[in-house]
Amino acid sequence: MNVIGIGTDIIEVARIGQMIEKHDDLFLRRVFTPLEIEYCGGRKSAMQHYAGRWAAKEAGLKALGTGWSRGIKWTDMEVSNLMGGKPELRIHGVASDIAQEMGIQEMQISISHCRSYAVAYVIAIGG
Repeated sequence: MNVIGIGTDIIEVARIGQMIEKHDDLFLRRVFTPLEIEYCGGRKSAMQHYAGRWAAKEAGLKALGTGWSRGIKWTDMEVSNLMGGKPELRIHGVASDIAQEMGIQEMQISISHCRSYAVAYVIAIGG
């Protein structure tokens, strides 16, 4: 296995809270998948979880090396949790097509957050 790309991102939790407060469902549906909205909305510290997923999506795009170009949408990246809580980054749509072109087979992810910040790190791995 070879490392094809890496990405990291940090975001202030308050910034995500302000976006949700200002734009409500429009922001949530544009940035997060229904699965992510259900997961984060059901958490005691929902804003921290939303911010962690935001950071994970940004880090994932950095690992792809594309940023938000080539028609990638926020919902092309989706963070879910496996049994035991391990986060998993699933890619769909244009982001998935780009990952296939690059030979990416797996994206390993780590997310951490506190009251003020959320950070994520992604490693794109290929054969």
